[in-house]
Amino acid sequence: MARKTQLLPKIALGVVGWAVALWIFFPILWMVLTGFKSEMDAISTPPHLIFKPTLQSYHDVFAQENYWHFTFNTVFMSVLATGGALLLGVPAAYSMAFFPTKRTRGTLLWMLSTRMLPPVGVLVPVYLIARSTHMLDTVIGLAIINLLTNLPIIVWMLYTFFKEVPVPILEAGRMDGANRWQEISVVLLPLALPGIASTALLSLILCWNEAFWSLNLTSSRAAPLASFIASFSSPEGLFFAKLSAASTLAVAPILVFGWFSQKQLVRGLTFGAVK
Repeated sequence: MARKTQLLPKIALGVVGWAVALWIFFPILWMVLTGFKSEMDAISTPPHLIFKPTLQSYHDVFAQENYWHFTFNTVFMSVLATGGALLLGVPAAYSMAFFPTKRTRGTLLWMLSTRMLPPVGVLVPVYLIARSTHMLDTVIGLAIINLLTNLPIIVWMLYTFFKEVPVPILEAGRMDGANRWQEISVVLLPLALPGIASTALLSLILCWNEAFWSLNLTSSRAAPLASFIASFSSPEGLFFAKLSAASTLAVAPILVFGWFSQKQLVRGLTFGAVK
C-alpha cells in the first residue's frame, strides 16, 4: 500500500509532463501536417484530420528561385552574429567574472535590462542609423543588430559559467608564465567549453528565429527566411499550406541541430550546478 502511495505522485508528474510536452509540440506537429495538405484542405472548416498527403506545397516552395538565397542569408547572418557576439562576450564576461568592481553587478543588470526593451521602441533610431551608414538591406547590418541584441544574454551566460571555474587553476597558469591571452585561450576556454557551446547554440537559435528586424531592415537582397515565410501572405490572402511548408523547411535545420546538440546544451546549462 505504501509503495502504491509513493508511485502515485510520480505517475501524476509523468502525466503532467507529457501533457505539457504535447501541448508545446502540437503547434509544430500541426504546422508539419498542414504542409502536406492541399490549399483547400488547409483552409477547410472544421479542419481535416484525415487527408490525402501531397508534396505540392514543398514543390512550390523549392520552385521559387530565391529560396536558397534566403537560406544562405539566414545561415551567414546567424553564424556571423554568433561568432561576433562570442568574440565580444568572452573578454567582457572574463573581466567581470575575475576582475569585478563595485559597479559590475549594476553593469550586468543594466545590460540585461536593454534586452527587455521592446524592439519597436527603438525601431526609428535604429532604422535611421542603418540608413545613414548604408546598412539597410545588408547581411552585415542585420548581423550587427542581432549581435547587439543577443550580446547581453551571452555576457550573462558566459559570466555565470566563468564564475564556476576555480580561480586557483587560473592562478596556477599565471605562475607557470601564462599571459592574459594564454590564460583565456589555453586555461579558461577549455574548462568552460560546455557553457560556451550552449551559449553559442542559444545565440544561433535566437538569430535564426529573429523576425522583427529582418522584416523592417531588409527587403530582398539581405532578407532571411523570416522574410521568405512572410512573402506567402499576400493581398489575395494567406496560403496556409505553402506557408506551413516554408515554415517547416525554415525551422527543420535548427530543430535537427538542436536535437543532435541537446547533450552539449544540457551539459552547458547545468555546468557547475553540482559541486
